This record gives sequence, C-alpha cells and structure tokens, in this order.
Amino acid sequence: MSDLYQKISDALMAICLAIMAGSVFINVVMRYGFGSGIAASEELSRLLFVWMVFIGATAAYPKGEHMAFTSLLKPLQKPGREAHLKMTTRVIHALVVVSCTMMAWGAWQQVIASMNNRSVVVGYPQALLPLPAFLCGCTIGLMALYQLVVGKSLDHGHVHDVE
Repeated sequence: MSDLYQKISDALMAICLAIMAGSVFINVVMRYGFGSGIAASEELSRLLFVWMVFIGATAAYPKGEHMAFTSLLKPLQKPGREAHLKMTTRVIHALVVVSCTMMAWGAWQQVIASMNNRSVVVGYPQALLPLPAFLCGCTIGLMALYQLVVGKSLDHGHVHDVE
C-alpha cells in the first residue's frame, strides 16, 4: 500500500510542478514577447504550489524524511536506556498527533470560512487553498497515531546525520 501511495503522491506532485512550470513559462513568454500575459497563471501556480507542498509533506512522513533532531535521541540509544527511548518515542508520536490535530482543526476552520469565496481571476473556491493543510494534518496525524499505538521506533536511518 505504501508503494502505491508513494507513486500516486509522486505523480501528483510531478503533475502540479509541470503545470506550474508550463503556466509560468508561457506567461513569461506572452508578457515579454507579446506584451500581454495570462492572468490566471499566478493564481493557478499559487494553488498548485500549496497542494504540491502538502502532498510532499504527507508523502515524506512515512519515509522519515521530515526534519529530525536525532542528536537529541542519541544519548537514549545506549544500552540500559531502552525504556527511556521507548517512552520518548511515544511522547514524540503523541506530540505529532496533537500538532496535526491542531493544524487540521485550524485548516478546517479556514475551509469553512472561505467556502463561499471565489478566487478573483480563475473563480475556483477559495476553500481549495486551506484544504490540503487539513488533509495533510489528518493523514500525518493518523500515521502518527498508528505509530503511537504500535510503538514504532523513530529510527529512520539518520545514524550519522546531525540535524
């Protein structure tokens, strides 16, 4: 399931990036070559960038590619401190769940507040801007909750990294 999810998220990010790059490139050529641009290019690029960032953040979480302060856990990885490491890992997972819950709640409030608003040029519902933050918060929160319940370790191969 995770391989399929990874391929889908990679494809969605590539599509967003391709449309953004194409739109901006065409807009630059039109503006400097012909004296007129595409008004929708900026709005479309902004919307796709927001979606691409949150899709990427969601896809990075299960692979452990988010910023990790592994140097803080290094002292707990010594023999005899396994219980402390396990407890700290659970606290970290719980904090991720709480943070994602707050982010999802705030994003949902923004979705509701902007439901009836439309973008100026393209006319898409403004609720599409905070929606990926809500989906990202829910998805990462559920993954962290699963890791909390299962007791998954935080070892993501950051053995020699100091972050």
